[in-house]
Amino acid sequence: MATRNVLQQQNRGEAAVPGAIKQKNMAAAQGRNNRKALGDIGNMVTVHGGVEGVKPLPNVSRPITRSFCAQLLANAQAAAENQKKSVVVNVDIANGGLPVKAAAARKPAKKKAATAKPKPEVIEISPDTVEQVKENKQKKKAVEDSSMKKAATLTSTLTARSKAACGLSHKPKVQIVDIDASDVNNEFAVLEYVEDIYTFYKIAENESRIHDYMDSQPEINERMRAILIDWLIEVHQKFELNQETLYLTINIVDRYLAVTTTSRTELQLVGISAMLIASKYEEIWAPEVNDFVCISDRAYSHQQVLSMEKRILGQLEWYLTVPTPYVFLVRFIKAAVSDAQMNDVTVLNSCNVTSMENMVCFLAELGLMNYATNIYCPSVIAASAVYVARHTLHWSPFWNETLKLHTGFSESQLLGCAKLLVSYHVEAPEHKLKVIYKKYSSSLRGAAALNPPAKSLLASSEFC
Repeated sequence: MATRNVLQQQNRGEAAVPGAIKQKNMAAAQGRNNRKALGDIGNMVTVHGGVEGVKPLPNVSRPITRSFCAQLLANAQAAAENQKKSVVVNVDIANGGLPVKAAAARKPAKKKAATAKPKPEVIEISPDTVEQVKENKQKKKAVEDSSMKKAATLTSTLTARSKAACGLSHKPKVQIVDIDASDVNNEFAVLEYVEDIYTFYKIAENESRIHDYMDSQPEINERMRAILIDWLIEVHQKFELNQETLYLTINIVDRYLAVTTTSRTELQLVGISAMLIASKYEEIWAPEVNDFVCISDRAYSHQQVLSMEKRILGQLEWYLTVPTPYVFLVRFIKAAVSDAQMNDVTVLNSCNVTSMENMVCFLAELGLMNYATNIYCPSVIAASAVYVARHTLHWSPFWNETLKLHTGFSESQLLGCAKLLVSYHVEAPEHKLKVIYKKYSSSLRGAAALNPPAKSLLASSEFC
C-alpha cells in the first residue's frame, strides 16, 4: 500500500517521500548534463563495463503491474541477446522499482546465454563478387527467355502446319550475284553509270522499235529479207568486222525498209550501204566503198553506193545510236556466267564460258535472220537467246533471280520468243540458208550449232 501511494503522488506531481524526491532530482540533473537517447520504452538500463557500480534506475512514471513487469523482462532478455556486454537489471516491485543486486541479475542472463542462438556469419561481398552475381542473374534470365521461345505452343504448331499445307513455308532467301564485282578496278566498265546506261537502253529501244512493214513493201517479202541477211552475215565474216557492226547493219536495213518502199533490185544495194554506214560508226578501220562494190560482184557502181548511203541517212535523220540486241547480249551473258560461277551450278572454265557465248550468239543471229522475231524488242531477243542457251547446254537452273533482275524479264515473258529461237535451231541443219549454221558449226565457234536443240521448250505451256 505504501508503494502504491508513492506512485500515485508522483503521477499527480505531488511531493513524495524525501528519498524519492531526491532521486528524481538527481535523474533530472543527469538528463540535462547528458542528453542521450532515452533507450527502450521498457524499464531497463544498459550498463557498460560490468555489473558493479550500477546506477539506480529512475522512478517509473506508470504503475507497475504484472503484465508491465513481464514486458520489462522480455525487453531485458532481447537486449541481452543483442549486446554481449549489456546486463539486464531487473526491477524489484516491492522496493518501488529500485534495482536489485547484480548477483540476482546474472542468473537470468546466464540462463538466456545458454539457450542463445549463434550469431549468423557475416560475409563481406566485394565489388567483383557483385558484378559476378549480376552476370549470373542475366545469364539465368537469358536461358529462361530462350527456353520460353523454344517452347512450341499449340498455336505456332498449327500455324506452321497450315503454311506447309498451303505451300507457304519459309524458303531461304535467294542470293543475287553482283555481276560487276570483278570489274571494280576496270575503268572501261564504267560501273558508276552502267545501270543508268541500260535503263536508258530500255527506254530507247521502245522509241526506235521496228514495226511490221512487210505489208507496205509490194516487191519484198520475208524470204527475200532472210536471203539478204544471210548474205550480209557472210560478208561480215569475210571482212572480219565486229559483232556490233553486224547488229547495227540489220537494224539500219529494217528501219529504212519500214519508212521507204524499196524495189527488189535495190534490196542488196540497201544492204551493202547499211553495212558501210555501220562500219564507219563501229569500226576503227572501216572497209572502203570499192570493197563493197567488189563483194557485190559489181552489181552496183561506186556512185550508187554513195547515193544510197546518203538516202538512208536522210530517212533515218542520222539517228544511229540505237540499242541493238548485241548491247543487251553483252550484259545478259555476263549475268548468266557470273551467277553460275557464284552458285557453283556447273563446273565452269574458259571453254564452258566460251560455249555459252557462242551458243547465245548463234541463237541471236538465227533470230535476226528471221523476220518473225521483229515483233519482239531487242532486249527480249537477247534475254530469250540466253534462256534457250542455258536450256541447250543444261545449265541449271535455267533462270534465276540474278538474270531476272538484270534482264527485267521472267521466264513466262520470254517463253514466246524462246520457242521461236528453238524452232529456228531445229530447222537450221536442213534449211537452205546455212551461213549461220556453218559459221557456228566450226571449231572456232565451239561447234555451238551442233548441240541438240532444246525441244523441251517447244512442249512448254505458258506459265500461270
